[in-house]
Amino acid sequence: MNQLTTIAIQGAMDCEISALLKEMGEYKEEKHGGFFYYIGEIGELPVVVSKTDIGFVTAAASTTLLIEKYQPSIIINQGTAGGHDPKLFVYDLIIGNEVININGFRTGILEQGQGSDPTTWVHLDSLFPDENGVHPAPEVLTSDPKLVEIVLATASTYTYGKVVEGTIGSAEVWNREMDRIHWLRDTFNTSAEEMEAYPAGKIAKLNNIPYLSFRIISNSEVIDDDTEDLETAGIYCAEFAVEVVKAIGRNL
Repeated sequence: MNQLTTIAIQGAMDCEISALLKEMGEYKEEKHGGFFYYIGEIGELPVVVSKTDIGFVTAAASTTLLIEKYQPSIIINQGTAGGHDPKLFVYDLIIGNEVININGFRTGILEQGQGSDPTTWVHLDSLFPDENGVHPAPEVLTSDPKLVEIVLATASTYTYGKVVEGTIGSAEVWNREMDRIHWLRDTFNTSAEEMEAYPAGKIAKLNNIPYLSFRIISNSEVIDDDTEDLETAGIYCAEFAVEVVKAIGRNL
């Protein structure tokens, strides 16, 4: 594969990659370290579709193997997410201008019987002061600005909801407690939460590979809507990923 043009697209679940595999038609399946990779073309552009499985560990491990085995020039992480923004509804898409880890904290000291208060937890990135005694803000990963421009220019092809820019929070907790969700949004300005974008983006950053994250709302506790549709949302997001890849190809 040509290192200058190979695009990697990640999804954690089958529903998040099925539309990509369908678009490729013919592809080669390979397995490394227990993870599946599908090699083919979309719009005559070489692509590797990576099934990361769910969570931080698998996302980091599969991304590391992805880079080692295929040397992609771009990594796209996409899939489903739970909504934090009350203005976003199921099937709306969020371009992750920023991706933040909402998973790592130090708790306060509470004695037995005092319960738990997650709103007092301190983010691990902010734990230790710098040489000036200032506690740093949590690390924020950014999607590549040029790739974001391409996604925005492609937004009109998406017809199942709106496409907005926002902050994606990654955690290995499926938060469904309303106060907790509001605290995360108030503290980190999160638009939605999911489980793989930050670790995948961190590995891409460490390897100097342009990175792009976008997510679709599959459910939301903060709106008056009981819809929870991982399967359909995953398919819609992957269909949009197909259009994004084609658009990237036109802009190479």
